Amino acid sequence: MDLSDACQVWSRRNPDCFDRIAAVYEQMDAAYAATAVQYGFVCNGCEDNCCLTRFRHHTLAEYAYLQKGFEGLETALRNRTVVRAHAYREALREAESTGASFRHWCPLNQAGRCILYAFRPMICRLHGLPHILRHPVRGLIQGPGCHIFEAQCSSSASRPLDRSGIYKSLAGLERTARQASGFRLPVNMTIADMILDFGGESEIDRRADNYR
Repeated sequence: MDLSDACQVWSRRNPDCFDRIAAVYEQMDAAYAATAVQYGFVCNGCEDNCCLTRFRHHTLAEYAYLQKGFEGLETALRNRTVVRAHAYREALREAESTGASFRHWCPLNQAGRCILYAFRPMICRLHGLPHILRHPVRGLIQGPGCHIFEAQCSSSASRPLDRSGIYKSLAGLERTARQASGFRLPVNMTIADMILDFGGESEIDRRADNYR
């Protein structure tokens, strides 16, 4: 069973699954907005845009919701996005093989805007603010804001975004997705990887890519 099959099984067995993902994302957005207001932080984009940052995503739930959004795009836009995803993957492969730094636009960022903004994964929603996470094994984990935040705001002016409850909500949803679908494999994918899955790239093609 691949990820797309797992998503279909989950949605058949849990018809409200997309509503539940949307509710968790609303929780993330609300927590981010409340923390940003406390600091007086406004993100209007920048030359070091988070859409240029390499992120990997790790849940079936995030994959499923992004796939739902992708399938709602008109065909020509989907095709252009697949082309951009191939370019992203090639650029990342080159950077990783040479040890070079990697800065490349996310395939979903077109003309400076995310074409699937409402469906974007968790880290795309939470990046930028100082944060804490109370990890059950590693204890308290703290992270800084982005460089624009550091230039705009005093890190001591308010309390950081507490990601603990947000992560717990997503983890609970992920458990439900895994149990319903029977999918057990780890997920470790960039947005480009997901798009190429959605665009119909075969498992054989992906394996060949991984060994080039």
